[in-house]
Amino acid sequence: VQLQASGGGLVQPGGSLRLSCTTSRRVSRIDDMGWYRQAPGKQRELVATITSGSTANYADSLRGRFTISRDNAKNTVYLQMNSLKPEDTAVYFCTANILYYNTRDEPVALKAWGQGTLVTVSS
Repeated sequence: VQLQASGGGLVQPGGSLRLSCTTSRRVSRIDDMGWYRQAPGKQRELVATITSGSTANYADSLRGRFTISRDNAKNTVYLQMNSLKPEDTAVYFCTANILYYNTRDEPVALKAWGQGTLVTVSS
């Protein structure tokens, strides 16, 4: 199972972007989902997480500008980013704790990561 992220791109300071991330195949259950980011030359950092019941948690520095949400029917997590700043420039990665059944009908639990989508905030 893989996660497929989309929605990144170039945006001017003050602008908005919405990232999406969904599973590559059908799964049995998805628990927590989230977004991380990694800026050039820096370590990967938490952006936000959301439980299956849609309880959200944010990095303190991003609270109020970013909103995480999910559509459980579509196995999709979103990240709405507003009032973007140049320092938000990074590769954004989605993640999800997934349970699925393999070809031998065995349960498999894993923490899946998306391939990353680049967000560039620049004038």
